[in-house]
Amino acid sequence: MDVRALKSFEVARAIRAGDISAVEVTEAAIARIEHTDGVVNAFTGKSYTRARREAAAVDAQRARGEALPPLAGVPYAVKNLFDITGEVTLAGSKINRDHTPATHDAFLVNRMQAAGGVLLGSLNMDEYAYGFTTENSHYGPTRNPHDVQRIAGGSSGGCGAAVAAGQVGVSLGSDTNGSIRVPASLCGVWGLKPTFGRLSRRGSYPFVHSIDHLGPFADALESLALVYDVLQSPDPLDPGCHAERVQPVGDLTKGVEGLRVGVLGGYFHDNASDPAREAVATAARALGASEVVEWPDAAQGRAAAFIVTAAEGGSLHLDDLRTRVQDFEPLSVDRFIAGALMPVSWYLRAQRFRRLYRDRVNALFQHWDVLLAPATPVCASVIGAEWIDIQGTQHPARPSMGLLTQPVSFAGCPVVAAPIWPSGTAGLPIAVQVIAAPWREDLALRAGWALQTAGVSHTKPVEP
Repeated sequence: MDVRALKSFEVARAIRAGDISAVEVTEAAIARIEHTDGVVNAFTGKSYTRARREAAAVDAQRARGEALPPLAGVPYAVKNLFDITGEVTLAGSKINRDHTPATHDAFLVNRMQAAGGVLLGSLNMDEYAYGFTTENSHYGPTRNPHDVQRIAGGSSGGCGAAVAAGQVGVSLGSDTNGSIRVPASLCGVWGLKPTFGRLSRRGSYPFVHSIDHLGPFADALESLALVYDVLQSPDPLDPGCHAERVQPVGDLTKGVEGLRVGVLGGYFHDNASDPAREAVATAARALGASEVVEWPDAAQGRAAAFIVTAAEGGSLHLDDLRTRVQDFEPLSVDRFIAGALMPVSWYLRAQRFRRLYRDRVNALFQHWDVLLAPATPVCASVIGAEWIDIQGTQHPARPSMGLLTQPVSFAGCPVVAAPIWPSGTAGLPIAVQVIAAPWREDLALRAGWALQTAGVSHTKPVEP
């Protein structure tokens, strides 16, 4: 059986059926990582000993005739801000190398292990999750598997690249201002930013406590939904986890039947290139959406998100900024310093605005179930690029990849990033954000399934 031809949800099915062993799948994944990562640079840590032990445990379960858990034998990896027992949690930094190794796995890593997942290692990212490109000066840039001269996006760039390169079928990342959706868009894989507070963040290195989300990347919509269901759990030990119960995705095959689907215009149209607009138009046709919807105060929402991000990020790292500033990532240190110096009145005003903003956004979902928008304004830029062109206007490359994601995460809405392959990009993808009301991930996933079934949203294999 050709393991590389299988999506993650199919791998789990094949292992349960006895068509292939978890050890065989794990060894194939290790071989793929060793073959490709010298170029892609997705991994910063490899957990092969642990992976082989976890895979052998799955095979032993099956040999005993026990029922296997939903992700039995599925290889995955995590952004290196997740705690892994015995490993130092780098969070993309040089400074954290001096920290002691984690004594426990992160909550979501525990969830994956309990579901039978096999952990292959930790993945590259922008330092302290502050960036959209994963051009990490400490560990090197992660390269886009579809064109290794281009960025993989960030800050979860290693997560997107590892799935796109076929190293693993599933990865776990974080998204504050777009750090799941941007790499998913630029690498052409599926991504899910859940509702703010849906998944526990315990055991992950923080960036912006009041905006941070954790979520999965995957090789297919079914894989994404399967992993999301596994990750769900109330966590009374994490005050930032607001979920009171598990809400299974349910029947994806309902698609958009009975759903009201709209297309975001205005800010989301004006800040998108022609290929990004084409991606949305393609998705809209597939879902039968034609009405244009205005998202309230999008530019102001992005501005307020910048203020909250800088202020909380700068405050978190204030001691190191005073004593070890030379050890910070050159691409982000100025923003951390500026955030640490920001007047508290600005931060308070941004948070007050956020409450009003969230109410205005949520009001949209009285009339709409799902809204569509581009995930990134352009496809992946060349590594080192300082500017991107959007409709004839030059924008700073690194912050502008989050132009279209920041307003959405600031409102806390769940989003599926669905990979589309428009024309005019030299074969590179741009994802569409499938946005739903808070706590309605199921609707975004149903719409994603409809896009996949229609053949307009899918991943593409990378050779060799």
